[in-house]
Amino acid sequence: MEKMSALAALSALSQETRLDVFRLLVRAGPDGVPAGTLGDALAIPAATLSFHLKELKAAGLIRCERRGRSRLYRPDLSAVNQLLRFLTAHCCQGVAPNAASAPNAASAPNAPNAPNAPNAATAPGEAGGAGRRDGASRTAASRNPR
Repeated sequence: MEKMSALAALSALSQETRLDVFRLLVRAGPDGVPAGTLGDALAIPAATLSFHLKELKAAGLIRCERRGRSRLYRPDLSAVNQLLRFLTAHCCQGVAPNAASAPNAASAPNAPNAPNAPNAATAPGEAGGAGRRDGASRTAASRNPR
């Protein structure tokens, strides 16, 4: 699976209604669920459901089959397995001693090891400086004592 395909799938699942639809389809399995049954089960209007099904289909996560006058939706379990393999491809192999060997690691502007990257503990709006180790930002009173 390519990175862009994985991003499309994750993006589609990052919306609450689509995640609910997808989980219901996974629960039903390869037998699938008619669109009307999905809408009734999740209390989603037909037009809204149609939009979310279109997004899940475009991301490659579900398949649609016409059955008479209705449409039957089912999860594309092979696509889900490909996504899981992509996400876990290098699981538990440790971190490379040279972070620059990871793709785009040092070129990302705010990557922790990028040259000239602000200190992660620096409060927002502050350039450089020691920052707070506990991650909390300073209050206006502590920055401008009177």
